[in-house]
Amino acid sequence: MMKLKYSLILGTVFSFGLIGCNNDDEGGGQEIEERDPVEQAMEDEEALTEYLKTHFYNYEDFENPAEDFDYQVRIDTLDSDNADKTPISESDDLVTKTVERNDVEYNLYILKVREGAGERPKFTDSVYVSYEGQLLNRTVFDGSENPLWFQLMGTVVQTNQGLTISGGTVPGFANTFPEFRTSTGYKENSDGTISWNNDYGIGAVFMPSGLGYFSGSQGGIPPYSPLVFTFKLHGMEEADHDGDGIPSWMEDLDGDGNVLNDDTDGNGIPDYSDNDDDGDGTPTRDEIEINEDGSIELTDSNDDGTPDYLDPDTFQ
Repeated sequence: MMKLKYSLILGTVFSFGLIGCNNDDEGGGQEIEERDPVEQAMEDEEALTEYLKTHFYNYEDFENPAEDFDYQVRIDTLDSDNADKTPISESDDLVTKTVERNDVEYNLYILKVREGAGERPKFTDSVYVSYEGQLLNRTVFDGSENPLWFQLMGTVVQTNQGLTISGGTVPGFANTFPEFRTSTGYKENSDGTISWNNDYGIGAVFMPSGLGYFSGSQGGIPPYSPLVFTFKLHGMEEADHDGDGIPSWMEDLDGDGNVLNDDTDGNGIPDYSDNDDDGDGTPTRDEIEINEDGSIELTDSNDDGTPDYLDPDTFQ
């Protein structure tokens, strides 16, 4: 794995200021009516479908890139002046991914302009991206030309108000990056800046509000807003949220792409955020073996088919 880690920025992993998991209502105290998720999903699907039919991206720039091309995805509205352009809905680069959240199935539309040639992030990892976020009316609400680190999945923590998720991104964003790859590397310039190999992932995602903020509002994002993001994926870092030695993606025991519903000891804290997964008093890190090459051995001392770190009957 490319050991980029966090040396390229000051501090640790950032969580999205405008696309994190904290859906505080910033509407000045105005009460927002809670809509039916299924009905809202249908409304958002109609809006996204219309958007994809009536907008295009600068695909010709990518087909024949100029020497000074910045490899930025730019989206524009189809009109009489550019009626010959191919709408996003008809692009060979557009893929549809079905994502289930709270028993509702959503269509997530992903524009894979360039997959990338480096590592592929898991849905729990941290990614290093430059991006821009827009509403369907093309109002820009957030963005950064300089790459920033973001956690795709937040950590479950205990607070005075109970269990909550700290950090992370909205589900639509977290379900997008596993479809792309990072750059294969970078070089440090004499002025201290970084130049990335020009093989990083490039794309856009069009997400319904149910995979965004839904009824929450934040910054310039009104409630029930479908969202559009364009981005470049430069780097990634495998995440181990609880520091127990097992990568967070490996703690998705049922393989359903959701680490929140895997809780071996039933204490309410999912395994990926719990440093004693089986609740036997012995930390998970002491019930596995990590070899010099970084590979993990899941020991099974009593040969019952359940690894020690998930077996409350095996402890020290």
